[in-house]
Amino acid sequence: MRSFFSFVFVFIAIALYGQNRVITTGVPFLLITSDARSAGMGEQGVATTPDAFSQNWNPSKYSFAPSESGIGVSYTPYLSQLVNDIFLANVSYYKVVSERAAWATSLKYFSLGEIEIGQTPADFINPLIERPNEFVLDFSYALKLNESFSLGVTGAFINSDLKLGSATDDASAASTVAFGVSGYYQSAQRDFSNFEGKWRGGFNISNLGPKLTYEDDGFADYLPTNLKVGGGFDFVLDSYNTLSLGLEINKLLVPTPSEPIKSTNADGEEIITGYIQPDVSFLSGIFKSFGDAPDGFSEELQEFTWALGAEFNYNNAFALRAGYFNEHEDKGARKFITLGAGFKYNVVDIDLSYLISATKVINPLENTLRFSLTFNFGDSLEN
Repeated sequence: MRSFFSFVFVFIAIALYGQNRVITTGVPFLLITSDARSAGMGEQGVATTPDAFSQNWNPSKYSFAPSESGIGVSYTPYLSQLVNDIFLANVSYYKVVSERAAWATSLKYFSLGEIEIGQTPADFINPLIERPNEFVLDFSYALKLNESFSLGVTGAFINSDLKLGSATDDASAASTVAFGVSGYYQSAQRDFSNFEGKWRGGFNISNLGPKLTYEDDGFADYLPTNLKVGGGFDFVLDSYNTLSLGLEINKLLVPTPSEPIKSTNADGEEIITGYIQPDVSFLSGIFKSFGDAPDGFSEELQEFTWALGAEFNYNNAFALRAGYFNEHEDKGARKFITLGAGFKYNVVDIDLSYLISATKVINPLENTLRFSLTFNFGDSLEN
């Protein structure tokens, strides 16, 4: 129970700090950055150079993968300053099958630790132990349409087992399927006045699918359907040194909480205590999300987040990274600085990242060291 209540407390605090029209969804773990490389660049990856973890950001990048195949493994402690048994784990695998095509799969697992169930002090002598968790298993296929552009499609199975039972009651998990489409552009290396360079761009629409419903109560949550668009440029300073800069913009494609919750105060006056999301289909929700904010266009703009990132790479053996992530104060107020580093030894890449909050809102990953490993197999495909 300790882990669960700590988890709930932190996220209630975050929601209350922001305004009452913060967009919420089911299975929010799908939006947590799992790999340390992207985390070190302001948590962006839709238009960065391909790696084993591209499945989480833009699967179409696998057509430009650096090796014939690869495996990525990552581990992220969550709420590490409060508990030690909540974590996010991720395993990704990709395979380039031809000069133009590649496929990939990944498993993302989020554990909320152990929860002790009981109603009386005696129940906790031998308590019922629950281990709520969520996971997503996905597959993707990427096809290079020409030498500079590729498209990708993704299918995923999502399972959320968060319901808490009792000694006499079985609670069922909720599950659904989702899809995604992505694109990636990478120009040929071009000569400039004092350096060579390469443009990059990408988009990814992910988690397209029906709402997540728990059988007993019939309550349905929107999936975190998400749009990412980004671009970047690689400054190839010489044969050893490359500096990459990137910008990424993100928007949740789910309705804004716009239907007021009304109650009566002590004076008998009707007041608005909050807002809820309209109950529409996920497709309707996607289209509504671009124009349903009660305060109009200005509030719609507040629902976009953005991130800036930089990566300095020396001889494909050592990398330094930094980034900044920004979310509007009324829509969650996440603002943080990230730092990271990467090392390559033979076929193994080791990446580390660290997050520093730049706001009063508690970030579950604040002051947490994240790490990931990548194993590259086969011949190098890098230009």
